[in-house]
Amino acid sequence: MKKNKLKKQLIITILALLSSSMVFAQQASAGATTTAQADNGFYNSFLANGLIVFAGLTMLGAVLALFHLLNMMIKVQQIKIYQEQGIEAFVEEVQKAKDPWWKRQYKAWTNVVPVEKEDSVMLDHNYDGIRELDNSLPPWWVAMFIITIVFAVVFLGYYHVLGGQSQKEEYEAAMKVAEESKAAFAATQANKIDEENLEASTDPQDLAIGKTIYSTNCVACHLANGEGSVGPNLTDEFWIHGGGIKNVYATVKNGVPEKGMIAWSAQLKPTDIYKVSSYILTLQGTNPPNAKAPQGVKYTPEEESEEE
Repeated sequence: MKKNKLKKQLIITILALLSSSMVFAQQASAGATTTAQADNGFYNSFLANGLIVFAGLTMLGAVLALFHLLNMMIKVQQIKIYQEQGIEAFVEEVQKAKDPWWKRQYKAWTNVVPVEKEDSVMLDHNYDGIRELDNSLPPWWVAMFIITIVFAVVFLGYYHVLGGQSQKEEYEAAMKVAEESKAAFAATQANKIDEENLEASTDPQDLAIGKTIYSTNCVACHLANGEGSVGPNLTDEFWIHGGGIKNVYATVKNGVPEKGMIAWSAQLKPTDIYKVSSYILTLQGTNPPNAKAPQGVKYTPEEESEEE
């Protein structure tokens, strides 16, 4: 029992020494790099790496010395146990050595005490008849504790000594990938319209398509020549919801539900709304017969320039 406790205490000491040595190496390297920025790059690197090597050798020597000390203390402890308990303890130890290695290892990890020998690990504490056993920690708990220490050493070494990618660098790399993905997606959006920098199209093909869309969807309310019926006249200079390509595009896109005009964005692509809006602007000044009376406010191109 005492031998196993001694082992665990020394193992924890070794792990703590490993962690502290890695921290010392990292801090020494960082300090050397900071204070020698103005020096020659070769000597700066040599000093930083030299400190790391020195810390590593020191750590290795300390580990070897601790293992040697552990072995000596275990032997001394075994001799004391044999002297106190007599030949039976020695015979029991020899019997354990005959067990398979995996069974011996499991016993060493768990420090299992048979029920009939629980008196040997019974503490003097007594709380209302409840007594306490000096059992070892569960193997899974000890394993997780050791794994976290090993992980911490590896993490520290990779990110702070070997120059692993920092969180900031990971963030910047992820943002770069996101921007590239965003640009690639935008390139596939053939129907995308930039409403902030919209200008009316004068392309005959666009206007021809716009006329077809108008004839299919808009004549019921605005009539064939834009003179207006249920909807307002589209050929004069007066507009209820603003003139110019941006306002006309927004009106067609979002509709005017309170006046019965649907939002055409649910049925038309952005490019189609742009083309029909451009076509509607070509109707201004055509003066068709039986045109509906002007409605809204007179609009001039200068107003659009002021808004921009």
